[in-house]
Amino acid sequence: MSEAIASAGTRLRLRVSGAVQGVGFRPYVYSLAARYGLAGFVANDPDGVIIEVEGDGTSEFVAALPLERPVLACIDQISVQEIGAFGAKGFSIRRSEQGRSSTRIVADAATCQQCLDELFDATSRYYLYPFINCSHCGPRYTIAEQLPYDRRNTAMGRFALCAACAAEYADPASRRFHAEAIACPTCGPRLSHGIDDIAAAIAGGQIVAIKGLGGYQLLCDTASQDAVLRLRERKQRDQKPFAVMIGSLEQANKIAETNAAELALLASVARPIVLLRSRNNLAAAIAPGLSRVGVMLPVIPLHHLIFHALGSIGARPKGHSPVVVTTSANPRGKPLPIDNGKALQRLAGIADLIVTHDRDILTRADDSVVSVVAGRRQFIRRARGYVPEPIRLARSVPPLLAVGGALKSTVTVTRGNEAFVSQHIGDLDTAEGIRVFEETVRHLTSTLDVRPVVMAHDLHPDMASTRFAETSGCALIAVQHHHAHAAAVIAEHGLTAPALALLLDGHGYGCDGGNWGGELLLCEGARFRRIGHLEPLQMPGGDRAAREPWRMASAILQMQGRGHEIARRFASQPQAEHLRALLERPCGATTTSAGRLFDAAAALLGVATSQSYEGEAAMKLEAGVRQTFVLEAGWMIDGDVLSFRPLFSRLIADDIGATEGAELFHGTFAAACVDWAARSAQTTGVTTVVLSGGCFQNAVLADEIERGCLAAGLIPLLPRQVPPNDGGLSLGQAWIAALQTAEQPQALEGTA
Repeated sequence: MSEAIASAGTRLRLRVSGAVQGVGFRPYVYSLAARYGLAGFVANDPDGVIIEVEGDGTSEFVAALPLERPVLACIDQISVQEIGAFGAKGFSIRRSEQGRSSTRIVADAATCQQCLDELFDATSRYYLYPFINCSHCGPRYTIAEQLPYDRRNTAMGRFALCAACAAEYADPASRRFHAEAIACPTCGPRLSHGIDDIAAAIAGGQIVAIKGLGGYQLLCDTASQDAVLRLRERKQRDQKPFAVMIGSLEQANKIAETNAAELALLASVARPIVLLRSRNNLAAAIAPGLSRVGVMLPVIPLHHLIFHALGSIGARPKGHSPVVVTTSANPRGKPLPIDNGKALQRLAGIADLIVTHDRDILTRADDSVVSVVAGRRQFIRRARGYVPEPIRLARSVPPLLAVGGALKSTVTVTRGNEAFVSQHIGDLDTAEGIRVFEETVRHLTSTLDVRPVVMAHDLHPDMASTRFAETSGCALIAVQHHHAHAAAVIAEHGLTAPALALLLDGHGYGCDGGNWGGELLLCEGARFRRIGHLEPLQMPGGDRAAREPWRMASAILQMQGRGHEIARRFASQPQAEHLRALLERPCGATTTSAGRLFDAAAALLGVATSQSYEGEAAMKLEAGVRQTFVLEAGWMIDGDVLSFRPLFSRLIADDIGATEGAELFHGTFAAACVDWAARSAQTTGVTTVVLSGGCFQNAVLADEIERGCLAAGLIPLLPRQVPPNDGGLSLGQAWIAALQTAEQPQALEGTA
């Protein structure tokens, strides 16, 4: 805030930037001005909020303004300018100013307690109304078309306010004063089905699709094993875990082991899915073979109403609250449906009941997924509830667009010193996925009013995102996959000094055209140097080996001189007899991937020989770990190569069980990575180590490596604002592009 102090009777002009539109900020300013007896006005403008006040209490007003802001508001800056007094009378809220925008929309927020109280108050005009909201909660980003955030620029623009809603909207004393999504049963959106019918269908073992905040969701009762299995069959989701929704925090403790950080995330206004260690009292089909289950609390009024109705049906034993499978309603390989017509068409063969409503979703946003790693929040999927919150950069950068990778796609747009990472888009392996990707680019750049002058993309030449960038007409900057992983952590932590980077994932296109995935980099500014990697391992069958862990286990056996055991160990695999001959060919594909080592360990220990979704084998291997052990001399470091031959020599022994092997593998792998980083720190003099890549979604591995680094005198940094998986790539690409552009400003010449 500027240090301008008004003299008595002067007029001040204040400009407030940040997340200050659609959060009740103007009514807050109105009430604050009334408290100090000030005249003037407040309005949204393209930069945020503009305020003019005059009177004897202006200094007190300026001091109080940032201290009592609404719960969803985030103030980045307040500038104060003294201007001549007008002798004005009264204070008003003016119509928003139009123009090129530099403000932002806040993320969607879960229903607040005050609205919940009204929802179940029989005397309230909002009684049992599934679209109740106020300035402190409800839809924001998913219904916004453009800025400024006014009703006419949202999906609510077509709903004319009734007299009662108009009165609340215009009443400075109301919680819905200028709440742009205000609605009631008389004038607002309506459901296609009654709450009792929805609850009866769920309780009766049916699969129900409902239109949520950012897209359609599928619900069924976990008490019906048949319903869960039918949902798996219809959605073609053989093993991938489902999330569940519960009615209260107390219920969370009944189905999972929780800590304070996890409970706080569950109850936060973002209402993400939180991965918790299961107590194994839910149906096995919820999260087959896994130790953690995704849990969430109700997000929207409709969720609360469904749980209320389920509780009154009375078919459960006393004290047993409902637990409902809640999963995205996208059919396999398809984007999340948001349009009523397409939802009715695509979900007809999946859901027994499809519940629509007439408020449009303008931006699809899946549920966010988080876990607590090393005591703090870590994203698995960043979307509803968090997007479009920006990530503050260490300095202002040119307007850039980074288009991410091919899996778990996101895009990032920069504006000044802020990076806006999009919601999770998904995989770009279908025409529809690419279409959603392009829609997201258009919406994010349009909403932020940014015209990129540089576009950053992955080094891989065949990605759909790379092809999109190549046809954009922008100046292009290619960023290596693992460098982007490292740069994402560097960007969010504001690092400017050199850093080591330990990157562990499944696959990334290397600078040599090879398959990288277990890398130790030295990052300095816009450049990096590969100073180490895991020992290359054959990938029999190429990409097929990533879907069939037994193939990677076979490569380990061959490497250990025990290729003759492949056919016996994997006798159930039709091609096992022929794989040894394939492995004996020196021209086969190789990889330095850490993810493939996890696959190999899982297959050797009999945990998983094939996988139906990405990371399944590693997740099932992690599920068996309660404590870890380190195999002394379980690894070798030869120059720049880290080898786990001694560890795997123990894992292929006949006398080791799955649990012992999983705990030994995790402990030894983590200890080796710490040793590797510590040796490099001694050589380079760099003690900061950024940790990223999809393998760091493994809570055991991340915890162990972070603790080990601290014990070794290193400074470990994990990603906290974006996922460690490929969902964070676009942020890293944007930061590298910003650094390269600063070094070579001529790259911007001729672009617009």
